[in-house]
Amino acid sequence: MSTFDLSVRFFLQMAIILAACRFVGLFARRMGQPQVVAEMVAGVILGPSIFGLLLPETQQYFFPKESKVILFAVCQVGIALYMFLVGLEFRTDLFQLRLRSAASISIAGMLIPFVLGVAIALWLVQSSGEFFTERVKPFEGALFLGAAMCITAFPVLARIIVERGLAGTTLGTLSLAAGAMDDAAAWCLLAVVLASFESNLMIAVLTIGGSVAYALLTLTVVRWGLKPLGRMAEREGKVTPGMVSFALMLMMLGSWMTDAIGIHAVFGAFILGCAMPRGLFAREMTKQVEPLATGLLVPVFFTYSGLNTRLDLMATPNLWFVATVILLAACLGKVGGCWAAARLNGEDHRTSLAVGALMNARGLMELIILNIGLERGLITPELFSIMVVMAIVTTLMASPLLEWLYWGRTRGAVAVAAAT
Repeated sequence: MSTFDLSVRFFLQMAIILAACRFVGLFARRMGQPQVVAEMVAGVILGPSIFGLLLPETQQYFFPKESKVILFAVCQVGIALYMFLVGLEFRTDLFQLRLRSAASISIAGMLIPFVLGVAIALWLVQSSGEFFTERVKPFEGALFLGAAMCITAFPVLARIIVERGLAGTTLGTLSLAAGAMDDAAAWCLLAVVLASFESNLMIAVLTIGGSVAYALLTLTVVRWGLKPLGRMAEREGKVTPGMVSFALMLMMLGSWMTDAIGIHAVFGAFILGCAMPRGLFAREMTKQVEPLATGLLVPVFFTYSGLNTRLDLMATPNLWFVATVILLAACLGKVGGCWAAARLNGEDHRTSLAVGALMNARGLMELIILNIGLERGLITPELFSIMVVMAIVTTLMASPLLEWLYWGRTRGAVAVAAAT
């Protein structure tokens, strides 16, 4: 297809994606699920698993393989922009007060699923060759699946917290802080796997060292340098288009830096959002940019992942058995580990379970790490599809568990968020 043909098809794709996400969202709201779950399901529906199975030629016309490059670029901008907004709303004051609790929850919530993931990967390598490619060594497959099992869908977690009206609360901040640590550590693990797979140790050193240096410099030097921006907004009583452009330029640079060192663009955007001035600047930036991110760009990512998902490959009882084992291990490891750590840090039983339920959502970040594994030739389409099912189910579980634990406290917030 020519560049012109791809651009013409892109507008049609965007219309279909947005319509599908909103249509599925109508049913999701009735079941008490946030819009992000609807977008995950809509992405799978638009892919080869359902749309492609029912109308293969039509699905290929709307979503040709050549267009995936454009969709990938758009979805990268979308999730980076969304994580920048999450950083703007992140309560660093509560994070500092809860640092010890968040760290212990993150460690426990990662360690148990990681160990279970390693054990399952070694079992899969010995029992069958249909889950990892021939180039993958057993320990590489074990580390990759361990990282994929222990990761938390940080953007999804953040979106559920916002839609449930829990942003700025102890539960919301504790979950976000632990989730951020989870994902940073999981990406470092992924860097080690990719370094081993490419036989280049410097990749891991650059990724881990670069991410730490970026976070420290951004949260100290850059934050200090951005203070005049906040004072300017307070003085003028608004955030001007020039201020918005400047902030977005910095976000793009931060995303580029972390993507270049291998830790992924979303972390650069999130950390930069945390460094931005608070008060009027943060509120107005969110008000101006959030509709573009959540209403237009983020749904593209779920469709892109859905195009890589092949549920038809899971046609055998053996694959569904493996999917069940992975799902149970992921849920028990993450919820159990986070609950135990939260209880040991003095949180009550309900808050501890709520943290575990939120941390158990794997959605967005799981899909990112799976796409990397598939594109780099680490995993097969069969394991990719199994892990996508796990990501969707664990994310579906988060809202009902939260509703059950906090019945009546978040329902109003959900209704307001769903209406927007």
